[in-house]
Amino acid sequence: MRQLKGKPKKETSKDKKERRQAMQEARNQITTIVLPTLAVVVLLIILFVYVATRPTIA
Repeated sequence: MRQLKGKPKKETSKDKKERRQAMQEARNQITTIVLPTLAVVVLLIILFVYVATRPTIA
């Protein structure tokens, strides 16, 4: 039977499995890419503030 335009198709078990796998991959990318990158950015900001505000010995 033809699918009418505008109506969402019913999700099959294969579609559910693919969607779950994509969500799992996204979670893995968060822990392997986003968190280390965020940590590096925070450390750079802390380092910049430390260097900019340390007292100079003349």
